[in-house]
Amino acid sequence: MALNYIWIFFFLIAFVVGLIKLIFLGDTEIFPAIVNSTFDMAKTGFEISLGLTGVLTLWMGIMKIGEEGGIVRVFSKVIGPFFRKLFPELGKEHPAHASIMMNLAANMLGLDNAATPMGLKAMNEMQESNANKKSASNSQIMFLVMNTSGLTVLPISIMVYRAQLGAANPSDIFIPIMLATYFSTIAGLLSVSFYQKINLLDKTILSYLGGFTAFICGLIWYFSTLSQEEITTLSNVASSLILFSIIIIFILLALRKRINIYEAFIDGAKDGFKIAVKIIPYLIAILVAIGVFRASGAMDWFIEGVAWCFTMLGINTDFIEALPTALMKPLSGSGARGMMVDAMNTYGADSFVGRVASTVQGATDTTFYILAVYFGSVGIKKTRHALTCGLIADFAGIIAAIFMAYLFFH
Repeated sequence: MALNYIWIFFFLIAFVVGLIKLIFLGDTEIFPAIVNSTFDMAKTGFEISLGLTGVLTLWMGIMKIGEEGGIVRVFSKVIGPFFRKLFPELGKEHPAHASIMMNLAANMLGLDNAATPMGLKAMNEMQESNANKKSASNSQIMFLVMNTSGLTVLPISIMVYRAQLGAANPSDIFIPIMLATYFSTIAGLLSVSFYQKINLLDKTILSYLGGFTAFICGLIWYFSTLSQEEITTLSNVASSLILFSIIIIFILLALRKRINIYEAFIDGAKDGFKIAVKIIPYLIAILVAIGVFRASGAMDWFIEGVAWCFTMLGINTDFIEALPTALMKPLSGSGARGMMVDAMNTYGADSFVGRVASTVQGATDTTFYILAVYFGSVGIKKTRHALTCGLIADFAGIIAAIFMAYLFFH
């Protein structure tokens, strides 16, 4: 629904701005430019989608190997003790625990197709023990915010888009996204814990949070001591090494379970091909809307206005052109993806703006969409503090993403 209103908004604003330029500025070329942009962006959307087919097919095949090899269950066991402490009202034996762990582990690995069904199952299992069926329980809110914070270990889809749009090293945003999404998740956890009075000084919670936070802070400190060239080189090498190591681990796990790796890859690759074809109309629709918004000059007016505000505050404005992706992210995943693609297409995949947009895209998830789908699936009307905490996580993730982009790429 949010994307429907956004789509209409872009077209109406483009029309109004076009009329203003035609009537008051005498710009007779504005409407031909707007119309031409619809054809250009439709062509661009199709070309991008077509190019995505190969890379997405490859990575979905690899992820299928990991899935069948049991990597999701491995993640569940590793993070299980920590997350069980965050859902105290469920108790130790609640059936939702398994679905929660599987959903969050699948999200970390970028397995959207596997994550959503498990998420809906977890929400339904928690609803069965929910005393007030119309109001979200504490556990449901914690689970939803964990999803909206977008904790990601493998930002596969973003790397796929960067590869298609000509990035020299599509994985160079791997570490910045991992750091940014960590801060988003921590902000979500802290805000929900504050509302629900969860004891963050619990030995298990403290050991996990303290260990993760110490590691992340140490990583940021280490990178801050390096020159920009050293950061770029180390980040590129480390990102590529980690990603290839993950592929090897997936293969070894599959071998251990005696999975037919080739057939698993083919099954996943088929899904990747289907997904690539399926997104064509959605990508074209949002890119055309963004195209007319940009061609009318409305995008430039918006960016110039925001840049002026930041300049008055003495803040560097090099990131401003990527801000539309950040503003769109809580509202629409498709819209934010379109904004990211538009930023990379306009300024270059390896430009600072393109990298900021990519990092922002991976830093958090689509709060309003997840809230509507997950709570709507069980008929919850009263969301309590879920939206507030989700938006806090979004804001923290976006700020962290911009900061990480400056640290790694500026």
